[in-house]
Amino acid sequence: MPYLYRDSKPRPPALPAAARATHSSGKSFEELKQECLRRGVLFEDPDFPACNSSLFFSEKPPIPFIWKRPGDIVKEPKFILGGATRTDICQGDLGDCWLLAAIASLTLNEKTLARVVPLDQNFGPDYAGIFHFQFWQHNEWLDVVIDDRLPTFKGRLVFLHSAEHNEFWSALLEKAYAKLNGSYEALKGGSTIEAMEDFTGGIGEMYEVKKAPDNFHEILEKALKRCSMVGCSIDTSSAAESEARTPFGLIKGHAYSVTGIDEVSYRGRQVQLIRIRNPWGQVEWNGPWSDNSPEWRSVSLSEQRRLSQAARDDGEFWMKFEEFKVHFDKVEICNLTPDALEDSTAHKWEVTIHQGSWVRGSTAGGCRNFLETFWTNPQIKLHLTEKDDGQDDCTFIAALMQKDRRKLKKAGAEMLTIGYSIYESPGRDGHLGKDFFRYHPSKARSKTYINLREVSNRFKLPPGDYILVPTTFEPHQEADFCLRIFSEKKATTEDLDENVAIDLPEPLNPTPSPQENEEEKQFRALFEQISGKDMEISAEELEYVLNAVLKKTKNIKFKNLSLISCRNIISLMDTSGNGKLEFSEFKVFWEKLKKWINIFLLFDFDKSGSMSSYELRSALKAAGYQLNNHLLQLIVLRYADEQFQIDFDDFLNCLIRLENASRVFQALSVKNKEFINLSIGE
Repeated sequence: MPYLYRDSKPRPPALPAAARATHSSGKSFEELKQECLRRGVLFEDPDFPACNSSLFFSEKPPIPFIWKRPGDIVKEPKFILGGATRTDICQGDLGDCWLLAAIASLTLNEKTLARVVPLDQNFGPDYAGIFHFQFWQHNEWLDVVIDDRLPTFKGRLVFLHSAEHNEFWSALLEKAYAKLNGSYEALKGGSTIEAMEDFTGGIGEMYEVKKAPDNFHEILEKALKRCSMVGCSIDTSSAAESEARTPFGLIKGHAYSVTGIDEVSYRGRQVQLIRIRNPWGQVEWNGPWSDNSPEWRSVSLSEQRRLSQAARDDGEFWMKFEEFKVHFDKVEICNLTPDALEDSTAHKWEVTIHQGSWVRGSTAGGCRNFLETFWTNPQIKLHLTEKDDGQDDCTFIAALMQKDRRKLKKAGAEMLTIGYSIYESPGRDGHLGKDFFRYHPSKARSKTYINLREVSNRFKLPPGDYILVPTTFEPHQEADFCLRIFSEKKATTEDLDENVAIDLPEPLNPTPSPQENEEEKQFRALFEQISGKDMEISAEELEYVLNAVLKKTKNIKFKNLSLISCRNIISLMDTSGNGKLEFSEFKVFWEKLKKWINIFLLFDFDKSGSMSSYELRSALKAAGYQLNNHLLQLIVLRYADEQFQIDFDDFLNCLIRLENASRVFQALSVKNKEFINLSIGE
């Protein structure tokens, strides 16, 4: 599928106060609500209708769902009852435990919760069947409006619900998130950190528990104190193990929330404990320090009250921290501010964000394993100028996110395997070529290429300039991406493909030569034969002349030049404006053509008569045109075939259009990029 160009200039992080209305009507939540109140009707959302397409895209509902409003399910529905708490999140018949674990963490921070779930909503006198929620998406806060019709079976909610049957904020939040991603089915399977970031706009980090640093307890404690959202899970070795229960009551492949961490006095010594919550609202750890374990008998009642310890089958439980490290495999932390895991000194991180695209045939080069195309990926220059306080290095987090893949599930899209490499800059501007990456190793890289929405790592590098190359693992895979750079000190970034430049030689004047060489004599004879006494030829006649001459050229394989190409040539070279080509004008063009043929042959590596579209950037640069990713993507979409090949006729047409555009630019004194964009995009 074609991907739109994303302007990759660095931009500041978005503010939640500026949430953009997303309803197809263009109206805000308040406007839609007031309209319903004036008309005396309950809102029905045409963007996410109460039908099967909003539920599933790859299967039929297993049971006959009936969409009902909360008032049709219970007598006195409430939006929030007694405050929004983690016990309001009970999983239904949808495999979105990853989302529910994030919602449970969200309830631990009132300010963050109020941003995602506006609390001034209710089923009171101004009820109109409409609610709204706010989510972060790729550096933008979106306001998602829904109606309150929810899927039910036998009068009960089918998906996420509260333990209190007349409380509906969590079910409505799940519906809004399903709308954001296209359907309820799109929420099946995911990473808790994905939803955490959508709720906060924060930055996520993942730890493998068995390889966690020595101060892991301190890291988690500091994260929870700063209201970071924390999730954990147990790996599975096969699909059959998914949601399998261990002898200790833990569920494999299941997303849990970390809701607390503390120490307790036990038999004269301090024991480190961690509190976990199963979003099912039941099924708990049954080992040491579980709800009914004997260890609690040796802990004072005051300590138990401080820890809110109670033997309830509510899905929440305490366990010893050392046991946690044995039984769990992954921990995901979403820092509401990226400095949450640093020392206690308050400091603000600098944030820059780049939007970009991997486009098949031009900027989808794959990882370093594919050297021939790797260099064509987008390249971002990172300037690290200030050292961390008291340190010799500069700290930054690089987070690469592929956009909208969950929403595109309906079209058959899956999460791509993504990652990035970081190189020391050679100190020159412009897009780095293949030879640079052939002879220079990376300075740092993402820990792994993985099919998650976002790959994020923290680095410490000496001050200097670096080149970050975001990629998919395989070449030719298309997606839009968002790259976020969080730096501890002031840092700047720039896209290496930003500048458009034209460096052409001065046009030659078609002046008569006192003595013609053998090649010119042959051309003159052919010209006279075709044109007649006026020595001018039309586009049709030019087509015959060029094809007759080029067929005798042994070092290039090509299909016949097209009539369109010849008309474009006359448009470029005709100085008299009569729509024909004089012999003197043809001689000037022939010199151009010989140069362009030599450039084409230079990049036709297998001498097949076509060149890879991934080499087009270098070929155009050799001809005097430096283009950014956007223009390159447009040209490839216009001229490359399905195998990402460009034949000579299309290469020639491309160069003629570029030269025509550059001439008009020089005449009109308009910006290179704007005009060439207009010309190429015709």
